[in-house]
Amino acid sequence: MPEPLDRFPPTRAAGLQRLADFVPHAGEAYAMGRNTDAGPGGHQAVSGLSPWLRHRLLTEREVVAGVLERHDPRAAQRFIQEVLWRTYWKGWLQMNPEVWTRYQAERDAPRASGLERAVAGAEAGATGIEGFDDWARELVRTGYLHNHARMWFASIWIFTLGLPWALGADFFLRHLLDGDPASNTLSWRWVAGLQTVGKTYLATPENIQRFTNGRFNPRGLATRALPLSEDPLPAARPLPMLEASPPAGRSLLLVTGEDLNPESAFPVAWQPEAIVVMAGGDPGRFAAAAAEDAAMRCAARFDRPARVMPMASHDAIRDAAREAAVDRVVVLEAPVGPMADALERLEAELTEQGIALIRVRRSWDDRLWPLATRGFFKFRERAPAGLMAEGLRI
Repeated sequence: MPEPLDRFPPTRAAGLQRLADFVPHAGEAYAMGRNTDAGPGGHQAVSGLSPWLRHRLLTEREVVAGVLERHDPRAAQRFIQEVLWRTYWKGWLQMNPEVWTRYQAERDAPRASGLERAVAGAEAGATGIEGFDDWARELVRTGYLHNHARMWFASIWIFTLGLPWALGADFFLRHLLDGDPASNTLSWRWVAGLQTVGKTYLATPENIQRFTNGRFNPRGLATRALPLSEDPLPAARPLPMLEASPPAGRSLLLVTGEDLNPESAFPVAWQPEAIVVMAGGDPGRFAAAAAEDAAMRCAARFDRPARVMPMASHDAIRDAAREAAVDRVVVLEAPVGPMADALERLEAELTEQGIALIRVRRSWDDRLWPLATRGFFKFRERAPAGLMAEGLRI
C-alpha cells in the first residue's frame, strides 16, 4: 500500500493536478458513487482533495470554480454541497467557540483505567467488530478514511462501544491528513445527537454491507442511538470585523498551516519585509511538508526569503520581526482550533514587545461564514448570494 504522502503529495502543484483529474467526474459520477467505501486506495468516486483543501493549498473558491467550468451547477450540486459543508462548519464554530472549549475539556478529562484500556483497544482495531477494526487500522496506516466510514466508525464508537465522543474525535484529529477542527468536531457531535439536538446517526450492518460492496457485515452493533446531552450553549457571537487586506507599512508575513496559499489572498502590490511559515506537526507529516512547499512559493511570489519554524517558536517569530525592523505581523485568520489558540498566545507575547498581530480574513470566509447561524440547509439557501459576490453562480 502506498505511503500517505505518496497518495497525497503535500504540494500545491499536486493538489492542482488532483483537481484537474477529478473535475471530469464531479457531476453524476460523483453523485452516484460518493457513498461507497471501496477500501484503501479504491475510493474512485470521491475527489480525494480534502488534505489540500484542509490546509488551503487549494482554496474552496478555486475548487468550486474549476468544477463549474466543466459542469452545470445542477449536475455538480452534490460535490459543491460537500465543499460548502466545510465552509459551514468553520463559520458555525467560529461563532460558537464554546463548543471547541467543551471538546478540549472532555478530551482532557481524567480517565479511569478501564476506559483507557477500552479506548486503546478501539484505536488499535482490537474490538472484534468487523469493519470498525479495519477502519481504525486504515486510519492510522494511511491518514485517511472515506467519509461514510467516518460516520459508521463514530456511531459504533459512541453507541456500540459506549466511548466518549471527544476521545474518538481526538483519535481522528491526531491521524487524519485532512483533520479539520471544525468539520471533525462538529461531525462527531452530529453523530452523537449534540449538534442537531436529538438527531443521531446509527450505523447498521445492512447499510455498511451495502456501501462497502459486501466487504463488511458487522455483528453486535447497537440497535438504538440515544442522543447525548449537554448544558445549553451560550448565544452565538458575531464575527469580529477584520481587515480584508494588509495595512500599509512594513510587515512580517506569518503563514500558518490553516492557509498555506497566501499568495492568492493578498494584493499583488503588497510585499512583506520578511516571511515566516509556522509549520504544524501531524503524524503523516502532510502539514509539515506542505509548509516547506508554501515557503518556496512565498519566497518566489514576494521576492523574500521564507523561513519555516515550529508552531511553538514564539521567540523566534518575535526575533524575526525585530530583525526585519517591523512593528506588525500579518497573518491570514486561523479558524477556531489549535492554531487559533496558538495565535492568541503569540499575540499576547508580541504585544508585550510592541508588535501588533494583524489578522486578515479572506473574502470567501467574510461572505459565507456569517451565514452559518442556523442549520446547513438554511446556510445552503443563503450561500448563492455570497458565491455570486465571489464570481460564482450556482
